[in-house]
Amino acid sequence: MIRIPNIPDDVRNQHASKGWPVALTGTILLIVGSFLSWCYDNRVLGDLSLRGNPGGLQILAIILGLLALALLLTERGPLTRLHDWADAALGLRAVGLWALLYMVGVLIAIAYEAGGLINVNEGGWISTLGALLLFVGAHFIPQRQLNNMAKARLNSTVEILIIALSMAGILFGAAYALSRENAWEFVLFLVFAAGLIAGLVRCGFTSFFGHIATRNRKVLTLAAFAVAFFFPFTQQGSDANMSIATQVLIFAATAMGLNIVVGLAGLLDLGYIAFLGAGAYVAAMLSGSAFATLELTPPFWLVVIIGAVVSSCLGLIIGSPTLRVSGDYLAIVTLAFGEIFRLAMFNLDGNNGPDLTNGPNGIPGIPDLEIGGFNFGETHTVLGVPLGRFSNYYFLLLVLIGFIILVFSRLNNSRIGRGWVAIREDERAAEAMGVNVFGLKLLAFAGGAFLAGMAGTVKAHQDGAVSPDQYIFLESAFLLAAIVLGGMGTIAGVLIGATILKLLPEKLRFFNEYRLLLFGLTLVLMMRFRPEGLVASQRRQLEFHEEDEELAELVQSEHLEDVK
Repeated sequence: MIRIPNIPDDVRNQHASKGWPVALTGTILLIVGSFLSWCYDNRVLGDLSLRGNPGGLQILAIILGLLALALLLTERGPLTRLHDWADAALGLRAVGLWALLYMVGVLIAIAYEAGGLINVNEGGWISTLGALLLFVGAHFIPQRQLNNMAKARLNSTVEILIIALSMAGILFGAAYALSRENAWEFVLFLVFAAGLIAGLVRCGFTSFFGHIATRNRKVLTLAAFAVAFFFPFTQQGSDANMSIATQVLIFAATAMGLNIVVGLAGLLDLGYIAFLGAGAYVAAMLSGSAFATLELTPPFWLVVIIGAVVSSCLGLIIGSPTLRVSGDYLAIVTLAFGEIFRLAMFNLDGNNGPDLTNGPNGIPGIPDLEIGGFNFGETHTVLGVPLGRFSNYYFLLLVLIGFIILVFSRLNNSRIGRGWVAIREDERAAEAMGVNVFGLKLLAFAGGAFLAGMAGTVKAHQDGAVSPDQYIFLESAFLLAAIVLGGMGTIAGVLIGATILKLLPEKLRFFNEYRLLLFGLTLVLMMRFRPEGLVASQRRQLEFHEEDEELAELVQSEHLEDVK
């Protein structure tokens, strides 16, 4: 842990007196410039040409300015009582940097869309100058030594209100991001979101929020599902956005199953997409489609169980002979299994094997689900908001992923979960302590495959068709990347990683063939600067913290011996 030196108040005030007025001036210019015109052309970036009526991107700049103003008032002003709980200096540096990047991005976007910087109006230049002054002034304000955030407590009602406001912000942010059809607007929103999160992290708010969430875990869970439930009502019946949302949920549900195998048990599986495909093919064959090879049409709840059990059996089949190996060898075997599944679906066409999958043609024409008289393919109006086909499947997938999260969390906190973690950290030590290594590995494979099969049964009806080309190795790689990017062994991390990897390719079609390059660059940067993922596992953080303390004690003892 890096200790911030305790700077005397007179020295701190001397440094702050240089930077604080500069940062305050920059903040005011950033906000005032956002109320002025940024561009002559009202067709660029959602109309930034009006004065006194800021557009969407201008409102985002105002939010960054208000955050910077709050941090400045924490350093000097009516919020100074938060001195010991918020590091205004670090927060201001982060907000200043990202506000400057945001404004530079706005100028580049206007120049690209409108044909040159000549089309930038006075407001754009004023806000850019303000962001620059904020960035420069923030670096003259010294850091503070903060108190332990775990000791900071508020009234329970206030803490619940903070959780509710944070979840509402996430809801409106997601709705705004998905509604951006212009790629530049979406990229600039990502820059804004990065700046907002960086500022809150650096000033210590996210640490404080983490302790609030720990004390109000049930409230946070309820608020998160409330946000997810109300999300379709913010899309105004947009099938395009809800289609992306359903794909994100399917991807997240599948990644959550893989998180058992990779995140908890530490087994590298590169053919996991085959279990999703097995569930989808089972649902397609039992769907009653004109192209289905089986004439059975059982109830959907039974189809879900059958698909999950079939996928689980495949997990047992591949796991039993291969779990004696580990590391790279296990990865190669699972990769081969994924390709075997895909090729098997190609050949089960009646010519090279039994007629089950229609070969490369797949099974199209899968009808929409109808449960209890509710047709998922029809548009339903609720509270005056039309909810189309994808919205209906979204709610079904929300129930499914809620069940999967419940299963994952229960397993993670059980003896089985602790056994998986022991195997992940040191397999031989776990076996020496009496842990049934082979049995728990097999259970991880079967359990993860079971959850993926459940997601596959819904995916078949949501897509309306299944084919072998949908279940290629690249999909398994993306699932694994979602876990690594979000944070192995965590729930929130996998959900965030799955959202990023499914949402960004859809919204960044502007970059065409460069999308995979950006994706690879993101993973490289993550491995360099945050290898634990966006959301680090609390269990791993505790282990690393204990190891750091032991190392510090060892170094200190060696130093004392040298002195003696």
